[in-house]
Amino acid sequence: MEIQQLTENAISLLKKLIETPSFSSEEEYTAVLIENWFTTHTIPFKRTKNNVWATNKYFDESKPTLLLNSHHDTVKPNSAYTNDPFKAIVKDGKLYGLGSNDAGGCLVSLIATFTHFYQQKDLKYNLVIVASAEEESSGKNGLNSMLSIIPHIDVAIVGEPTLMNLAVAEKGLVVFDAVVEGTPSHAAHPNTNNSIYNTIKVLEWFNHYTFERTSEALGDVKMTVTQITAGSQHNVVPAHVDLVVDVRVNDAYSNQEIADILQKESPCAKITPRSLRLNSSSISTDHDLVKAGIAMGRKTYGSPTLSDQSVLSCESLKLGPGDSTRSHSADEFIYLAEIEEGIKIYIELLNRVIL
Repeated sequence: MEIQQLTENAISLLKKLIETPSFSSEEEYTAVLIENWFTTHTIPFKRTKNNVWATNKYFDESKPTLLLNSHHDTVKPNSAYTNDPFKAIVKDGKLYGLGSNDAGGCLVSLIATFTHFYQQKDLKYNLVIVASAEEESSGKNGLNSMLSIIPHIDVAIVGEPTLMNLAVAEKGLVVFDAVVEGTPSHAAHPNTNNSIYNTIKVLEWFNHYTFERTSEALGDVKMTVTQITAGSQHNVVPAHVDLVVDVRVNDAYSNQEIADILQKESPCAKITPRSLRLNSSSISTDHDLVKAGIAMGRKTYGSPTLSDQSVLSCESLKLGPGDSTRSHSADEFIYLAEIEEGIKIYIELLNRVIL
């Protein structure tokens, strides 16, 4: 099929996806739309919960495998929308609608790219595509649940809006629950161990603490206290203050190392990670995918935002049409030209690597 026809079909699919609500864990109907694409293009597929996946026609277990992945779930629309978030509106070259930019444009562009290569023989890599669920919520039934089901993956392209530049690294995430303790008492009585006052020094420690190792692609580890909770009534000094700490981890540390450091050094009575599975991701700048992208004039950078890369243990590249700054915004949109360019760049990139 000609690339122009594939592009038109991909944009048509994206419009249908926009007009079909697909909040995380509620992607049943967008999964059906993706199934319909594969059926229409005579591509055998499988569905596991709300994840839809397929392999290229001439899959050969002796070859390395390249994963093409993006997600079809969305966040809920925020209250600042002026358009109907579930109506695909084309205006001034922009396609508006919830999930258009994050990550519908990437998803349909990768599906079109996979379809372009599906029937080709003698590829250097096998191709596996996964249209995954529950990315926005880091849910248990998303891409992470597919890794034991799909063939072994050697490298991945994860479709997220990057302006088709090469995100060669991505920060991981660990959220910590921390506790600052004190002595509970009546507010009328003296108390030199007030947990709320004790929290001042703890907050200063978090504000000024720096991790030693930096990253060329991702910079420093970023640690931010994002929530604080204490007290039940005006005349009672609480026994403890609860903090939530958001840590964005560069590729110089594992999440376990960050947890070990904070549990050893932080001035909290207790600090506990909620999960250690959302690790940082990277790909060598010497990898053929990166070298091909650079040769095509694409820039490289490190991404501060989390994606399904975090559940992959193989090298992975984040790359896709659209702009990350539009994600989760009111009146979300993607330029139609970005989808057209995205499909062309994906195909040219793979032409340089897998043919």
